[in-house]
Amino acid sequence: MHSTFTRRGFLAAGAAFAATAALPATLRAAPQRTLQATTRTIDIDGKPATVFGLSGGDGRQGLVLEPGERFRLSLENTLAEETLIHWHGQIPPNDQDGVPDMPMPKLKPRETRNYDFPPLAGTHWMHAHIPAQEMQLLAAPLIVRTKEDVEADRQEIVLFLQDFTFKPLSDLLDDLGASEAGHGSSSISGMMGMGGMNHGGMNHGAMEMDLNDIEFDAYLANSRTLDDPDVTMVEPGGEVLLRIVNAASATVYWVDSGALDAELVAVDGHPVIPLKGRRFGLAMAQRMDLRLRIPAQGGAFPILALREGARERTGLVLATPGADVKRIASTGDEEAPALGLDLETRLSATTPLAPRSASDGRMVMLSGSMEPYLWTIDGRIWGDHAPITARSGERFEITLHNMSMMGHPMHLHGHTFQVVGINGRRFSGAMRDTVYVPPMAMVTLAVDAGEVARWMFHCHHMPHLATGMMTEFAVSA
Repeated sequence: MHSTFTRRGFLAAGAAFAATAALPATLRAAPQRTLQATTRTIDIDGKPATVFGLSGGDGRQGLVLEPGERFRLSLENTLAEETLIHWHGQIPPNDQDGVPDMPMPKLKPRETRNYDFPPLAGTHWMHAHIPAQEMQLLAAPLIVRTKEDVEADRQEIVLFLQDFTFKPLSDLLDDLGASEAGHGSSSISGMMGMGGMNHGGMNHGAMEMDLNDIEFDAYLANSRTLDDPDVTMVEPGGEVLLRIVNAASATVYWVDSGALDAELVAVDGHPVIPLKGRRFGLAMAQRMDLRLRIPAQGGAFPILALREGARERTGLVLATPGADVKRIASTGDEEAPALGLDLETRLSATTPLAPRSASDGRMVMLSGSMEPYLWTIDGRIWGDHAPITARSGERFEITLHNMSMMGHPMHLHGHTFQVVGINGRRFSGAMRDTVYVPPMAMVTLAVDAGEVARWMFHCHHMPHLATGMMTEFAVSA
């Protein structure tokens, strides 16, 4: 059994990911957490796999910060190679953002570096900003709880989604036909191996979308497949806050709550006006919080993540004591649909940006191709990029226009933005740090430019990033 922090204390021992007990405010701000970039072994359908991980001081993957606690962290690299960790969803000082050489170098083996900044509350995560290492699962949840979380009579559970392969790097590169232009790797051989290419598309009107250009060996939920899923004990009649992170390198998921009604209450760590449903799309690097109610009669309730455009799936099971947990097939009967912008148009932030007009803006073109396998921003790859420039304090709008046949989850470092337009239609949408832009679509973001610095802006599909789909949001005084 896997357990997490609960409505009335911990329901089960041996948790793979759990919150710490609430501490007095005078103590919460004082301690310095420790985190190690390390190796670990996971089971992939009966076959052991050595992968990377981020282990907290208690030996568990990831971190949970309590209300009022600063992000005070000592990061140690115990790997045999250099690394650096990005705190995805947080807004640290630029020199703590975790992008190699912007401005800090990677951590050498056995080197330690300290971090200290006030964190943003919500469901976030952390990962290597090196495609090779993120694809080797060097990533973990980063949960920052609020006073309301502590006071709520509910259980909090994390669903951390990833994808994985055993395939050698050389075979991947041959299959992709790619040449490296990405950040944080000396050559494209720095990328983690994935399975063979899948050039099958999906009809979308007159267009042929490219979905799932890579076949992985496994799709993971909390480092497990459905052959041996994470089974989390829950209380009959209890409320659950399910914190979901799509940490996959190249897989869009549909999260399906099955027999349970769900309310979507936050995206990318930021509250939204609650939206009811049972299936919600989640692109790479995005997060969502779902509020669930366990029936009083109890039972076993699978929460599945369905691979976009395919039948593969993963997930966990919420089970009350004594419930019969049945085996779940790792493939469904039907392919999940392509992710679009329907959900995005329905989201509305509970605390949007303050009303004011943008003083400047820019159209940004997203493009690329399968042959050759190359992905660009404004027709350029990283190193030959044209920075997006803004002045600190100004309201700036970015319109992302995707002219390629693959979707792109676009992530902006050091800022939170609001989605304010889709395909030319203006509205007051969600606050985010990562937005998905489907093929041939346009999404407009409003952002208040922050610290004077160079901030990365890139696609969070790792092979796209590794082949150059990255630019910078350069903020000047």
